[in-house]
Amino acid sequence: MKTKEELLQEYQSRKPIAGVFRIKNLVSEKILLEASSDMPSKMNRHRTELKFGSHRNKSLQRDWNADGEENFDISIISQVPFKEGDNQLYLDRDAKMLLDILEQSLDLDDTMRY
Repeated sequence: MKTKEELLQEYQSRKPIAGVFRIKNLVSEKILLEASSDMPSKMNRHRTELKFGSHRNKSLQRDWNADGEENFDISIISQVPFKEGDNQLYLDRDAKMLLDILEQSLDLDDTMRY
């Protein structure tokens, strides 16, 4: 079993995974796209809020409650390549630029988005 110090060092030395992820309703095909400089943490936050019924997007929460967790896919769409020396500001900026590009290429109308 790892000590607290080992776990902390492991956490602090991990490379961030930045990019764009989606939450997709497999029943209605509606999606929520989001950019983040730390996708695993952000995805976990969304999943936790949905499970506890406290998600800020009320429409998404309503569908989650009605359709059930098993009818949703939370997955990474695209990653920002990590370069040694990158900081969170650059990763945030690059992830948001990637989100803009993906939103334009997907050309989703408002009825298909959360």
